[in-house]
Formats: sequence, C-alpha cells, structure tokens
Amino acid sequence: MAAANPSAAKSATKANRPPRPKVVEAPQVRVLYGGSYPLGPGKVKLLEAIGRTGSISAAARDAGMSYRRAWVLIDEVNHLFRSPLVETSTGGKGGGGAHLTGLGEIALQRYRSIEEKVRAVVDSELAALGELLAPRKSR
Repeated sequence: MAAANPSAAKSATKANRPPRPKVVEAPQVRVLYGGSYPLGPGKVKLLEAIGRTGSISAAARDAGMSYRRAWVLIDEVNHLFRSPLVETSTGGKGGGGAHLTGLGEIALQRYRSIEEKVRAVVDSELAALGELLAPRKSR
C-alpha cells in the first residue's frame, strides 16, 4: 500500500539522516597500487583502533563502521600485503581478540609518515583554496 503523503515519507527519511560533519581542510591520503587501495583513512582508522582495543568489534565501533565492514576491510588489507597486518584468535575460555602484526605496525607508521609529508607540502595551498570558498551557512 502506498503512503498517503509521499512528501511526509520523504521528510521522515531526511530527519533520520545524521547531520553533515563540519568541513575540515585536510587532505586525505589514499595509497593506490595498481587497481587497489591497500591503505586509506578508513582502513588506517580501523587498524589503529584494533591496535588500541585488541578487538574487531570494539575497533569497528570506535571507527564508526559495522562489524561486517570491519571484517571486509581486514580481509582486504591482509590479502593486499605480503603477510597479514591483523591476526585474530577465536573466542573461548580466554576470549578472542585481534592484534596488529609487526608488518601492520610498520605499514601504519609508513602511512602516517606519508600523510605528514603530504600535509606539510599542501597546507598553504589548502588555506589559499579555502579562501575561495563561499562562507558556510549557519543554521
């Protein structure tokens, strides 16, 4: 059965959307090799959260993604590098968990180093580009 008032359904959908985040002038570094992106902001955020929490479910919550999405990203990075960046242990009496491997730690360090260098080079250009933008409308 169709909704009596389609615009009411449409406005309800809009009301359920989260507010748009504040724009921050910062470059996002995505590393592209061939046709794949082994590391980018989302994967790095998840890997760092795994390093802090020791848990995929806690890391997914911390990174603002679903548990399934976290597993997909972990599987992807583990297959894109020469050896896994994340190792997991199954639950049981002591409980399961996840941790970064030595290669995972190195990959994160390299990514953050690249990111730092990119920001150092483009900061002044980003500021100059930002001056060309229209002012944000306040609500």
